[in-house]
Amino acid sequence: MTAMFAAGEVAAVGQDERKMLFPALPAMLAERTVTLRVDGALDEDAWRAAPVFDAFHQFMPADGKLAPAGLRTSVQLLIDDSALVFGIRAWDDAPERMRGTLTRRDKVGTDQDFIGVWLDPTGHGRAAQFVRVNIAGVFSDGMYRADLDETDLGPDFPIDAAVKRLTDGYSMEIRWPLSNLRFPYADGKTWRVMIERSVPHADGLLLTSTPLKNGSLSYISAMQDVGGMGDTVAAVRDRSFMELKPELTMRSNRDQDETGRQRGDRASVGLDINARPRADWVFNATLNPDFSQVEIDEPTASGASRIALSLPEKRGFFLESSDVLGLPLSAFYSRTVADPEWGLRATWRNAGADATAMSLRDQEGGVVLRGGAYETAEYAQTRRTLANMVRGRWHGQQTVMGAFVSQRDYGDAGSNEVAGVDGQWRGDGQQALWLLMHSQTSAGFDEAPVARSARVRTRHGGYAFGKFSSSSDDWWNQFQLEAITPGFVNDNGFVPQPGVLKTNININRRLGPRTLALADAELALYEFEAHLGIHEIRTLSDARQGQQANQIVERKLQPGIWFRAGRQTNLWANLGFDQQRGRRLGALHDVPAVHVGFESSPLSWMTKLGAEITLGRQLDVDADRVGSGGNAIVDLGLRLPLPGTRGWSVETDFRVNRAWVQGTLGQPAFVDNGWRALGMLHFTAADSLRLLAQTTSAARRDDGVSALAPWTDRQMHRSLLYRHLWRHGRSMSVGLSHDRTREPDTTNKSLTLKFQWEV
Repeated sequence: MTAMFAAGEVAAVGQDERKMLFPALPAMLAERTVTLRVDGALDEDAWRAAPVFDAFHQFMPADGKLAPAGLRTSVQLLIDDSALVFGIRAWDDAPERMRGTLTRRDKVGTDQDFIGVWLDPTGHGRAAQFVRVNIAGVFSDGMYRADLDETDLGPDFPIDAAVKRLTDGYSMEIRWPLSNLRFPYADGKTWRVMIERSVPHADGLLLTSTPLKNGSLSYISAMQDVGGMGDTVAAVRDRSFMELKPELTMRSNRDQDETGRQRGDRASVGLDINARPRADWVFNATLNPDFSQVEIDEPTASGASRIALSLPEKRGFFLESSDVLGLPLSAFYSRTVADPEWGLRATWRNAGADATAMSLRDQEGGVVLRGGAYETAEYAQTRRTLANMVRGRWHGQQTVMGAFVSQRDYGDAGSNEVAGVDGQWRGDGQQALWLLMHSQTSAGFDEAPVARSARVRTRHGGYAFGKFSSSSDDWWNQFQLEAITPGFVNDNGFVPQPGVLKTNININRRLGPRTLALADAELALYEFEAHLGIHEIRTLSDARQGQQANQIVERKLQPGIWFRAGRQTNLWANLGFDQQRGRRLGALHDVPAVHVGFESSPLSWMTKLGAEITLGRQLDVDADRVGSGGNAIVDLGLRLPLPGTRGWSVETDFRVNRAWVQGTLGQPAFVDNGWRALGMLHFTAADSLRLLAQTTSAARRDDGVSALAPWTDRQMHRSLLYRHLWRHGRSMSVGLSHDRTREPDTTNKSLTLKFQWEV
């Protein structure tokens, strides 16, 4: 039995065994006349009467142990007329060492003391909504998908929380509105939950309310039932909710290029509507949503729709019920809809099935990809398009079957249609995923004189994907196969490299904890693994491009090691016996290299120190030659309270990267450099000032062989943003940005003022 749930799969455990291994978290209905204050104090009569759960287990740095006595944790759950309210009491025998300064939303991590709540209202164990609240009252929230072991921090839930610091720890209250939870109307499974607590000063300790094991196939594989939810679901399932979220964006731009100076001032009004007539139905509408998303930590400019594919999704319309959509990027990628005029969506849930459908009108100005085995062409979207999609899934005990159809309509310039089926299976420490798609495309581009959307001869294509994962106490292995025919196109998805067959094999031997003897000390390794990675990309035959089949594009054979130690330290090292081809008629080059990486949270004020370094032979693709070179990325994160202030704090992130290939004349033939600095001044959990600076540069010099023309490119971004949050859904942002490129010389300056108000 231990091996079963240690491998991360408890679906096959019987109900009696499950109740014994994972006792339920008891919930108590609060009287309708009682109004619970969210102040973190837990001093009301309702809390004194509520049942207490305190059976916590150690998950990190080493699992299989009970929580230390000095770090006792208890949780209570009350259900009032409109929300779940969690009450947590966290004892700490060293409260002066607790860590919790102000930080950005969605940046609460294991370097801070926090409480996390992971909630699965469907009971399927395939997805969970979660929130983490640190002891400064800052949130991280989002959606977790078990099939991909993937966390999406895009969704922001209307959660209220309060923390009270005590002489022996802290207490916390978290209020989660029922209006924001999605569950079947009838015959649904029992709701499931997991509570977690982070204690970084105790060597990165992470406690969970269930005996979750390291190496599990998913983080939510050992959730516990919520006791007493049946009457609550029946009481609230017919309750209707509606949210209106108007927004006002005013932007002033100043641009300069070789044609002269231009200026433009624009004000736009947008509206999001979310309606839930009853528990199993949700309807969404969006009208003219602002693309800029000035609050995200990525450089954006006035022409941001042209780089939409590279930005994280924060638009609520696409984040609603993302677990129902549940498709990889190759099938659906919301950022392909760069600047929608309007959108409509409906989502339905049943105990054994769910479905969603959406339709959006996208304005011109985005990017459309048309790829090949060796290159990906980018075309400007020169006309308005209509994006449509319908998706349905059927749930079994251990399986999920799904199907979808999508369309991108370019009007008289043709269209792209895709139909697909997919499935999941999970068993005792094993999981399988698969996806099949077929496309037909009559939308293309006329190359002369300027590429514009045009109807072309219809072409068909196919896509197949399969992944099998297996986990046990001794092994973690994964096999993945992906085949994309040359004619496959999905303009509502992200498929940058068609015409190839990709194979990935990862074999990991778990060797258990180790002790590493150093000169004057010993280093405890909590986990140690030997790794072998095999990766290959081969071409498929393409008569249109003259591409032969079975040509190796890339092959990697990488044995290595990985270990995890104290202070949340991870280190890995691989030897790369790799090969790479840069062009269709080019040679297959040997590119052996050493790959090393590490990350750590070494100090209370140094939240992140990490690096990834590759040194060896590198392929210069444009020159089709190999030279000595490498790639290096260094990350540093700092978080400091400001003494003498009322809880102010400073948060900084730095990143430096460099890639280079040496020529034959004693200098790099190609170099790509960049740095990025982000600084945040937090006044309160609701007020912050952000400074973002980024510079990238690339250059080609004479390599003494290829006779390629030298060139240089440089881009600069600077921005300053102030943001105030009254409460969830009500905010004001003021942003100033300056972007500049060299060769050609262009400059953009913009001032943006944005209001969002939830009704």
